[in-house]
Amino acid sequence: MAPEQATPHVKLRNTLISIPAHGVWLDGLLSHAPDVRGLALQARGFATIRLDLLTRQEVMRDPDAPFNIPRLTERILAAAEWIAHQPPLAALQIGLVVRDTGCAAAIRAAVKATETFAAIACMDGRADLAGAEPLRLLRCPVRFIVSPGSPESVMLEKAFSLLSGPRHWLALPDSGDARQQEMLQARAVMTWLDQHLGSGLHAKVE
Repeated sequence: MAPEQATPHVKLRNTLISIPAHGVWLDGLLSHAPDVRGLALQARGFATIRLDLLTRQEVMRDPDAPFNIPRLTERILAAAEWIAHQPPLAALQIGLVVRDTGCAAAIRAAVKATETFAAIACMDGRADLAGAEPLRLLRCPVRFIVSPGSPESVMLEKAFSLLSGPRHWLALPDSGDARQQEMLQARAVMTWLDQHLGSGLHAKVE
């Protein structure tokens, strides 16, 4: 998730955090500075929260845990509530950078809390698991960033066709290099957040 943006190249302080969410504690890493403009990609001067939506025990014991979309949704909302009660972060806008089943959870969270999130960037992932109704109801600007040869592209196309709010489909070119591909993906995320988070925070949930 992401609140507000800072001057580029600002030195951010990294802090391990734990966020309470319905009986569990979610591990995260907060990268923040007093003058950031939001929680987002650090290279663009945004503060960031990198958050694990599942505990280690859940990952080890339940292979279906990543597909419990209602639970992941509630945890994103719990994290947003935690941010709202942190004085250095509360005034920042929040953008979500998500992948895998976190895409579906982010869409549902944005539908439930319509004023909470400023933008969503889905990196491939399973946005289709949000369900048809949440996809139709989503009004938060969302970008689908699709990697070349992504096995999820067909499902993403179907999910994208159901969106009626602000949306953008971006099919990345094949760079032929894994590191370069990551950079293209990161740049696609940054430009989307720059466009929609005038002053905000970036949260990456996994």
